[in-house]
Amino acid sequence: MNGLLLKVSGAVARVTDSALGPHQTAVIRIGFSATWLLFLLREFPHRQELYGPDGPWDWDLADQLVGSNGAFTALLWSDGQAWFEALYLLSVVWSVLLLLGWRTRTMSVLFMVGVLSLQNRSVFMGDGGDNVLHLMSVYLVFTRCGQVWSLDARRARRADGARARGERPRDRTGPALWGVLGLLLLLATLAGRMDGDRFVPALLWTVWLAQALWWLAGRCARTPQPRGLLDVVAHIVHNGALLVIMAEACLIYATAGWYKVQGSRWQDGTAVHYPLHLEYFSPWPALGDLLTASGTLVMLVTYGTVAVQVAFPFTLFNRRVKNVLLTLMIIEHAVIAVVLGLPFFSLAMIAADAVFLPTSFLRRLGGAFGRAGAGVRTRTLRVLPSRTRAEGAPVPAPRTGSPGEPVDHTGRPDPMDRQGHADRRDREDRGDRERREDLKDQEDQEDQEDQEDREDREDREEPGGRGPAVPAPGKAPGTRP
Repeated sequence: MNGLLLKVSGAVARVTDSALGPHQTAVIRIGFSATWLLFLLREFPHRQELYGPDGPWDWDLADQLVGSNGAFTALLWSDGQAWFEALYLLSVVWSVLLLLGWRTRTMSVLFMVGVLSLQNRSVFMGDGGDNVLHLMSVYLVFTRCGQVWSLDARRARRADGARARGERPRDRTGPALWGVLGLLLLLATLAGRMDGDRFVPALLWTVWLAQALWWLAGRCARTPQPRGLLDVVAHIVHNGALLVIMAEACLIYATAGWYKVQGSRWQDGTAVHYPLHLEYFSPWPALGDLLTASGTLVMLVTYGTVAVQVAFPFTLFNRRVKNVLLTLMIIEHAVIAVVLGLPFFSLAMIAADAVFLPTSFLRRLGGAFGRAGAGVRTRTLRVLPSRTRAEGAPVPAPRTGSPGEPVDHTGRPDPMDRQGHADRRDREDRGDRERREDLKDQEDQEDQEDQEDREDREDREEPGGRGPAVPAPGKAPGTRP
């Protein structure tokens, strides 16, 4: 009984003390924002036909449908061309900013607004991938998806460094953004633009008020308890949303698998043959003919697809089997993207699958990208000075002042520009300090990843050495996240 209570208390403490799966939620953020961004850029020449006010599904038809189902879409706030173009371009910008992890709490909300506005405007233009993106854009609002691999994470590290030096970091962008968006939300509410759907306006106001409360707790509270309480609430909401995302992915595969089992073409092993010969799903007819030339291959792929989709939800508690099936499903979606010409559907499903990727793999992947980026920056800094010298830059005249001090035409120190020189030196010093902090953060992150990998190996070699552990997202029981 005591052991059970210890496990329950440990699980509760872990759920309330931290936001689990930071790397998984970061991958979901990057994956879905990149999918939506690529879709918007790909369909930019066809945006008028898809979502424009004068397209085949024109503004009046969309207004009648939304009036009957109560869906949220900001595109119907006006039938003007300028409003449509502005919202489409803003959706692109919001996707880029969410991808980079800039103000992820705000950008996740705006990303959801962009996705819902465009998709609900023309509901007949979507497919299965759009449905997944539709749901995940809502779930992302509840997650703390900017803990790693984001500009927010870098800003948080710099703020911690400033506090360690005794400085008090100030954030002017966040309150300004909060005030502007709050004003726009108030105007839209007073104008009656939020009267149809109830969920989205309530969610927008809840997030806006929560951000205000968060700012007040950090700014005005004399003790850390109010901010700590808000952290606990945010952790619970994040972990609950992460659980919902995992359950949603399992439900998608289970539903698809059991539905296929009932089909006669899936039962006789020929279902894969037919879509490969439909003109709409055949961007590469020769490739489709090659894949369907062997009846045995078609049968294996058909039965294998059903088996993987039905079995996947039951393998989550076995790390090795789960990773094997996860790899097979990612390969399957990559093949669907190429063979059937459904890249955005496949990207959306791969992004949903990423929630089950092992944390150790994601850390190594992030470290590899970080080292590659650092190498590119280093090579760029080395090449630029050499190119400048090769192009024959003018040699400066002899100086009589101190190094770096501005001089006049005679080579003597220029008293009129000393203040500007001091300002430039200050900016250069700040830039050098920020670069050193970035390098130090990267080295600390690599050291932490190495330490965690060593601890993972020790735990596998000495099971039970650290007490009971609660499985993290994408990990099997008994392993460290």
